[in-house]
Amino acid sequence: MNNILKKSRHLFANNILGFFFIAVVLFWIKTYIGYRIEFNLGLENGLQQFLLFINPISSAVLFFGLALLAKGKKSFKWIIRLNLLMSLWLFFNIVYYRSFTDFITLPTLTQVQNAGDLGPSVLALFKAHDVFYFIDTVLLIVLYRFKNFKVEDFRLKRRTIAMVYLAGLAIFAINLGLAEKDRPQLLSRTFDRNYIVKYLGMYNYTVYDAVQNTKTYAQRATANSTDIAEVVNYTKATSAEPNPKYFGKAEGKNVIYLHLESMQNFLIDYKLNGEEVTPFLNSLAHDNSDFMYFDNFFHQVGQGKTADAEFMLENSLFGLPQGAAFTTQSQNTYQAAPAILGQKGYTSAVFHGNYKSFWNRDKMYKSLGFNQFFDANHYNMENKEEVLSYGLMDKPFFKESIPMLETLKQPFYTKFITVSHHFPYAMDQEKATIGKLNTGDASVDNYFQTARYADEALREFFVYLKKSGLYDNSVIVMYGDHYGISENHTDAMSQVLGKEVGAFENAQLQRVPLLIHAPGVKGGEMHQYGGQIDLLPTLLHLLGVESKEYVQFGSDLLSKDHNQVVPFRNGDFVTPDVTSIKGKYYDTKTGELVEENQDILNNKKRVETMLNLSDQVVNGDLLRFYTPNGFKKIDPADYDYTYEPDESKEPVTDK
Repeated sequence: MNNILKKSRHLFANNILGFFFIAVVLFWIKTYIGYRIEFNLGLENGLQQFLLFINPISSAVLFFGLALLAKGKKSFKWIIRLNLLMSLWLFFNIVYYRSFTDFITLPTLTQVQNAGDLGPSVLALFKAHDVFYFIDTVLLIVLYRFKNFKVEDFRLKRRTIAMVYLAGLAIFAINLGLAEKDRPQLLSRTFDRNYIVKYLGMYNYTVYDAVQNTKTYAQRATANSTDIAEVVNYTKATSAEPNPKYFGKAEGKNVIYLHLESMQNFLIDYKLNGEEVTPFLNSLAHDNSDFMYFDNFFHQVGQGKTADAEFMLENSLFGLPQGAAFTTQSQNTYQAAPAILGQKGYTSAVFHGNYKSFWNRDKMYKSLGFNQFFDANHYNMENKEEVLSYGLMDKPFFKESIPMLETLKQPFYTKFITVSHHFPYAMDQEKATIGKLNTGDASVDNYFQTARYADEALREFFVYLKKSGLYDNSVIVMYGDHYGISENHTDAMSQVLGKEVGAFENAQLQRVPLLIHAPGVKGGEMHQYGGQIDLLPTLLHLLGVESKEYVQFGSDLLSKDHNQVVPFRNGDFVTPDVTSIKGKYYDTKTGELVEENQDILNNKKRVETMLNLSDQVVNGDLLRFYTPNGFKKIDPADYDYTYEPDESKEPVTDK
């Protein structure tokens, strides 16, 4: 026994295995601390806490074990390099989570071109203690540089390396077995990344994500015309019949969508120090003659955020569980609103004060069938006081959009994408017309000033719409695209709302404004539950276009048959009676926990079916196999957004 102990001490004392062991332990502890500090994983019992504690071990052993295949110095260097790479991956996920309350997936890496435009947003997410996530890398470098370990020119025996890998695999197998005991079918029946990270760890999740995405990319290659049949049968069977009271009431009218960046519904009627934050939106919400105001309308975005909102708006298809269809599926065949209406005489255009490559819009808009795209090249971007890193501020944006809008042949289908009310909600205090809140959370405190600015910009644009006559001849739809304040700010939001904000309250905060003006249609407050997936069939029916023949997963908000189950991208849902959050169920009116019953199970199954079928359509590009009667497939080559400025004209300024 003494000889074995001596050999063990010699084996781990100052050679590559000792260095490997120290690297694993340091990385394990660092990662676990990061999990607890940075991520809200919803730990519910002792087993989940234990699994979160041990799950970094297998990742560290298996990944660092790759370095043991090298010889001599290279083994030490590769352990340090792998440690640095995995530390960077942890850090990038932490920063991403601070903004999106989510983890990086492989498809989100296709969105990195957006990061350059969002510099201040990214910098605002860094914290002083972030250096902690690289301390173990520094310690390993110090240990290696100061020759605390023998760097011998030999390679470990294969048997030793195999034992290391068997140990790592055994730890992972135990981890997975315990996870399956607490969450059966963990890897096959969840839309929520939090579950997998909580049970298996962030690094093992990355491997899982890579496997899942490989399967996804294979879907398109193996898809065929029979795959769309089930989808068409489902959407036809669940389609809501138009309400005769509203169907065709706005036939032939223009359409103006106003995309309200980061606008949450709690802002309606909210007062800061006795002053309304959004007085103009408030006035429209309570205008019972002109505007329908939907106060139970939810965003349903995933990782694509703004792009997901647009995707649902135009297609009535859900965004993807990973990444954004705008960046990964822009080559697909779609039956989108601009194409449907374009074949009925409408001219379509998007107005956005950012460059056309952002969110890959210049490619996706062609597949959707937009005739024109007025991006940043069409606006005056020279006045730095009016330009943010993510685009032109709302007031000059609307002002400069007016001459371009007037060039469009009517009836037109248009969308105006605003950006001023965007994280980190930076506001020149000389332009601010309302004070800041004082919770100590900068994101929350600044949120109200940019919301007020966006509200003022809308009011100015409406002055033009009414003066020009467009107001009386247009359907105007205003909608919030996604949350502005994530669940990472619950302490500050508790101060804002004057009550503790937990999981249930946060789910209710996912309401966003929806206001619809349709000439000849009486307004008023509308209390039915719905989401962004429902906007397209609602609009089409107002315009007198039957939606049943198209593959759409939403249902007309104004129909008597409207389905009030609102799915979220992670598989949760909300109805007028029940709110489902990560396997728990709450009474939507009281917030009290309720037991699972048959109605809940039916709704859960419906949500899973909708999300799965929608994903099949998008990932498999199934609409290429189905063309509704009277619809002509879009050819993206027919569209060109090249901009050639007219040198004879003076640039538009805000002077």
